[in-house]
Amino acid sequence: MAKVYISDIIEAPVDKVWALARDFNGHGDWHPRIAESTIEDGLPPDQVGCVRNFTLTDGGHLRERLLSFSDLDHAFTYSIIVSPMPIENYVATFRCTPVTERGATFVEWWATFEVGAEDEAEIRQAVGQETFAAGIRALAERLAGG
Repeated sequence: MAKVYISDIIEAPVDKVWALARDFNGHGDWHPRIAESTIEDGLPPDQVGCVRNFTLTDGGHLRERLLSFSDLDHAFTYSIIVSPMPIENYVATFRCTPVTERGATFVEWWATFEVGAEDEAEIRQAVGQETFAAGIRALAERLAGG
C-alpha cells in the first residue's frame, strides 16, 4: 500500500480556508488541474455518499465518493471510484487545523492506495505534487487575493 502525505501552512484563519475548501464540488473553482466538476444526482456537496464527477485540464475523467465530512473537525475523506490512473483502493483525507498563535491554518492532504511498482513513482508525483501540493498552494493564493 502506497501513502502520499502533503502539508503546508496557509496564512489565513481556519474558518476562511475551510469555507473555501469544504465544498466537495468547489475544487473546480480553485484547483489548477480541474476543468469542470459536478455532483451527481443533485445531492448537496457536503452529503456523505455524494459523488463528484469531474474532468482534469488534461482530459482525464474521475469520479470520487465523499466518505466522511466534518465541519467541526474541518475535514473530509473520499475515495476514487473511476480514475485514469492505474490505482486501486484509493482513499484520501483533507484536513485543516488552526495555527492558533498567528491565525494561520495547517493544511494536510493525504491518500493511501494500491499501485504497481512500475507506476508508483509517477503516481506519487501526480497525487502528491501535482494534485495535493498544487491544490494547497492554489487555496493559499486564492485566499491571499492572488
